[in-house]
Amino acid sequence: MTESMDGRHAIEVADLTVAYEDKPVLWDVDLAVPEGTLLAIVGPNGAGKTTLIKAILGLIEAAAGQVLIYGKPYPEQRRLVGYVPQRGSVDWDFPTSVLDVVMMGRYGHLGWLRRPGRREAELAMEALEKVGMADFAGRQISQLSGGQQQRVFLARALVQDADIYFMDEPFQGVDATTERAIVTLLKELGAANKTVVVVHHDLQSVPDYFDWVLLLNVRSIAAGPVEQVFTAENLRRTYGGRVAFLDGDRGGANGDSQAALDERQALPEAGR
Repeated sequence: MTESMDGRHAIEVADLTVAYEDKPVLWDVDLAVPEGTLLAIVGPNGAGKTTLIKAILGLIEAAAGQVLIYGKPYPEQRRLVGYVPQRGSVDWDFPTSVLDVVMMGRYGHLGWLRRPGRREAELAMEALEKVGMADFAGRQISQLSGGQQQRVFLARALVQDADIYFMDEPFQGVDATTERAIVTLLKELGAANKTVVVVHHDLQSVPDYFDWVLLLNVRSIAAGPVEQVFTAENLRRTYGGRVAFLDGDRGGANGDSQAALDERQALPEAGR
């Protein structure tokens, strides 16, 4: 594992293996993430990107391996971690307001027996301001667009005041306004020495949005600073064969890389 400058790792994963019905979807993955890193996890469909995040958070059971958050098991450090799941995994028809959804992010500080009060509402509004959603505080979440829902989820994570954030494809299916809001937020979190781990599919934006990258395809192909790891050879090892945008060939009308297009068009697999 690679040591950070001061030897302090926010996240350490050792020999992590996850299997579904005896089929490995993550195999012997090692990862060490220095504090204050903006890390992208990239790889094809079925690579295990979402599975890796869920295994780190204890949402699915690992067959083998160890996960440490600041040197201790995740259950002991849960309060330090914020999580933004995929938008499609949420029941957006649940009858609640934007402000209430964001205040849910404070329950880890309050405990389940204390009700949110004025201070929690203030923090929630501050978070909504940061993601450009303050004017929608009283709106029902079912009335929001996909991009607006994603920004609400980001605000909920912000009010947790976590040291580490996991975000599962926050850019997926969002509009340009939301993408800019997410990028700004990532940069602000990085400047505040927060550690952010993002499942990401757009290869072209990796060097602009992140400083570290994990290339994953069931196994860890390579992990480290973008300028060292995000190479043509490593990407070809991750995706197999040719990665078009590395050769100057834009793979779609919106400028997406061929690898990203291939990933989205591939049949979904269990280990996504």
